[in-house]
Amino acid sequence: MKKLILVLFVFHFTLLASAQNDCAPFRAYLINNEYNLFIRIDLCEESITVPGQELLGKLPGYLGKRNNSYCWLITSADIKDKTASLAMINDFGSEDLTATLTQQNDSIYILQYVDGSTFKIPNKGKWQKLPKKLEFKRSK
Repeated sequence: MKKLILVLFVFHFTLLASAQNDCAPFRAYLINNEYNLFIRIDLCEESITVPGQELLGKLPGYLGKRNNSYCWLITSADIKDKTASLAMINDFGSEDLTATLTQQNDSIYILQYVDGSTFKIPNKGKWQKLPKKLEFKRSK
């Protein structure tokens, strides 16, 4: 009887550990040097606070631009295998879009626009439209 309880106990923790590992790739800081963008995400526990916008509380993450306060907030995420479907709004709340974030390997992620408002960021006083597909690298 003791062996059976021990086996069930170990099996239970093995299942919990494997469930957490599926989400682990989506806890990261990702960068795109071409457009000076970064993504800070924790899609598992939704524990990210956007600097300067603490009023919004904890979120799954956000996409920001270096040396600029403008950002796209990730309001919800659904993870399936190595792809996360993201619902995003700009920091004014006036535009929204959906995108996918796919892990290609340990260090490369692809953010792809799916639907919604134009994906754009401010750049030198003008709006810069971003391509529908962006490559991000995991920062260590």
